[in-house]
Parts: sequence; C-alpha cells; structure tokens
Amino acid sequence: MNQTPGWRRLYLKIWLAVLASVALFALLAVTAWRMLGERPTPPNIAGFAELATELLPPADAPREAQQAALERWRHRMGAELALFAQDGSLIAATHADFDAVQLTGAPPEHHVKTAHGPALALALPGGRTLLMRRPGRPPPPGLAVTFALLALAIGIGAYPVVRRLTRRLERLQAGVTEWGAGNLAARVEVHGHDEVAQLATAFNEAAARIEQLVGAHRTLLANASHELRSPLARIRLGIELLATDPSPERRTGLARDIGELDQLIDEILLASRLEGGAPLECEPIDFTALVNKECERAGAVLQAERAELLGSVRLLQRLVRNLLDNALRHGGGRAEVELRARTAGIELDVMDRGPGVDPEERERVFEPFYRVRGASEAHGGVGLGLSLVRQIARQHGGDVFCLARDGGGSVFRVTLPRTRPASVSP
Repeated sequence: MNQTPGWRRLYLKIWLAVLASVALFALLAVTAWRMLGERPTPPNIAGFAELATELLPPADAPREAQQAALERWRHRMGAELALFAQDGSLIAATHADFDAVQLTGAPPEHHVKTAHGPALALALPGGRTLLMRRPGRPPPPGLAVTFALLALAIGIGAYPVVRRLTRRLERLQAGVTEWGAGNLAARVEVHGHDEVAQLATAFNEAAARIEQLVGAHRTLLANASHELRSPLARIRLGIELLATDPSPERRTGLARDIGELDQLIDEILLASRLEGGAPLECEPIDFTALVNKECERAGAVLQAERAELLGSVRLLQRLVRNLLDNALRHGGGRAEVELRARTAGIELDVMDRGPGVDPEERERVFEPFYRVRGASEAHGGVGLGLSLVRQIARQHGGDVFCLARDGGGSVFRVTLPRTRPASVSP
C-alpha cells in the first residue's frame, strides 16, 4: 500500500506527542525533586533545638569558639549554619550571605529566606537563634538514568501502537480513494471496536447502499433501453405502413403502441423518482373509496371494510391499478379484491385464478423488468408494475407479498400503516 507523506506526518506527530509527554513528566519530576531537596524539614524541631544547645558553646563563649563549632558541624551535617544573638546580631556564620539576614521580629521555628535558599530558624534556650540551610541537591545520577530509560522504553513501546492506529487510517483512506476512483465494490477491512472501526463500518454500509442504488439505476437504464426498442420499432413500422394502408385497424394499433410507449416512460420516471427517495406529499385518504373506484374501472369484485390512512393519493392509486392490471393480465381476465382494516393498519388482497407463481419466483416478481417463466411480451406489460407496487408500499411504511391462493392462482397482499412513519427507506 502506498503511503502518503500526510499520513507519515500524522503518525510521527502522534508519536512525538507521546515522547513530549514523557519528557514533560520527567522534567516535572526532577523539578519537584529539587524543590523538595532544598526545603529542610527536621522531624522534631524542638528536640533538634535542644540538641543544638548542648552541642554548641554557651552564649557567653567567645565568638571564635562559636565560629569553630559552626564550622565543625557544617562539615558533619553538610549544611550552612549561622548563629544570631538575642538582639538579632550575627555571632558566627559559615557563609557570607547570612550577613544580610534580618531576624528582628522573626518568630522562632520559622523558615527564613536567604540569598541561596530557605533556612530553618531554631530558637535556642538563652535567646540565641540558629539558622540551618541545606544546599540544594541535584537528583542523583541513578534517578536521571532511570527517567531516561523510562522515556526510551515508552517511546519504543508507543511507536507500534501509534503505527497500528495510523495504519488502519491509511487502509481507510486507501479504500475511500479506490471507491472514489470508480470501484464501487471497494470496501474497508474492519478491525477492532473503536471509533476507527465504527468509521470503517459506516463507510462500508454507505458504499454498499450507493453501489446498490447505482446498480439499480444501471439495470433500470439497460432494461428500459431494451424495452423501448419494441414499441418504437412497431411505431416506426406502423408509420411506414400507414402511408400505404391507412386503415382504422392500423391507426388503432399505432395508437396502442404509442400508449404503451407513454406508459413505459411514465413508469420508468416514477421508478427513478422512488429509487431516489423523493419525499411524499401525504394527506388523509379514504382508501376504501380509492380502491372501489379502481375496481369499478377494472371490473373487479370488491369486498371492503371502511379504511382510512395517510399517504399519497397518486401513488396509492398507481399501486392499486398496477395490482389489478397484473391480475387481469395473468389471471384469466378476472380479479377479486378484499380490503380489511386491522388494528395495526390495512391489508389489501388482490386475487386471481391464473397459473400462479412458483415459490422460488415469488420475490423475484418484484424486481424491475422481471418476467416469470413462460411469460412474454405477448402478455403485455414490461415488468415494472409490481416493482413499482413494492416501492410505493415501502415508501408508505408497508410492503407487498406474493402468496399462493387456495384452489389455484395468486394473492398479492399489501400491508400499509394508517400513518406513514417519519422516516422510511425506499
């Protein structure tokens, strides 16, 4: 799979972000170590003050003796020391910056700021004050090495994780690119259950739906082109013969061919609009009156209950008319209709006494331009009528089924809800 520079930048950015986070953590850890190392926190300040009083010369001892004692304890404790009199004057110190310290008003056992960091002020018996300042300690070399090894281990471990994530994005990009180039069968392999997997699944579902729609339109166009040739050829021949034989029969045949061509074009346009999911213009309909009107036109026997629903008058009229025309065409010229009002909706049965439909073909008869075995153009129709019936029924939230009729023949049963759902797939 070809890799684009954009994706390489993406996974490098993610990986570098992980490394930067580790580096920031290490920096904060070292800073905290330094801050904690500079703050003297003896466990028992009062006890330490008593111990310092016993170890230091008395208050009336010479300054030289007190200075020597501070120097001695400086080397033993590893800390800078300063001793102040009760009036705040400096008696002795191990570092020159203690000269600038002002203890006047400073409470005992208080941390005092100095030029080189905070110091602990210990109030000694007798009024003296001892300052102790531990020098800032850098983190030991072992800790720095530990952080460096930790950063290296995280960097090595994070790389394959980041690379695996971006490789899945690359596969998704490649699939989208291939699909966009015209391969509508292209799909993306789905791995995992995270957001990337959900995105891949959503793309596959959308691609399958679009492939289905494009395939249906291609099939419709190909079959329509084929079906248009027959009436056009007959019309062309009829016009040629009309010049030499302008008989009424010839004119009637020519008008019939033109009517067939007009019906075919109308059904093709309607099928295309339904496939595209055109919104319905719904209104309250007296479905019983609509079915009764179509049955009178076709001479069909009707048994009906009172039924009302919400839908498109034009489309539902086409649904009933197509079912009746199909029953008359293939059912021996006679059709029977039953309309029942149910709690969940409406059931419409259009029945005939024709040869029936084999079980394996009962779903295929709703495919565009499909003709059952043994049927031909001589029976009339182009194979779009039942396909339109199913599309119209599903646009209204219902469906249509082909069933066997007791005693021979077929039953086409339409189920419709009383109110159309807010969102229905065509």
